[in-house]
Amino acid sequence: MFCYEALCYNCKKVFKVYEGSPKYKLVKEKKTKYFCCEDCDHKIRMEAIKNFFR
Repeated sequence: MFCYEALCYNCKKVFKVYEGSPKYKLVKEKKTKYFCCEDCDHKIRMEAIKNFFR
């Protein structure tokens, strides 16, 4: 199974993106410069949902 390593722009940790995941194609083709790990992605999503209902 192939994987790429990317740097999370939020927590600055290196995380692996495995083949078959939704972010794999983005990391492989480097369509964007900024990547976010699953933990930070979940935190950001929950914070956005909380602020939406205010």
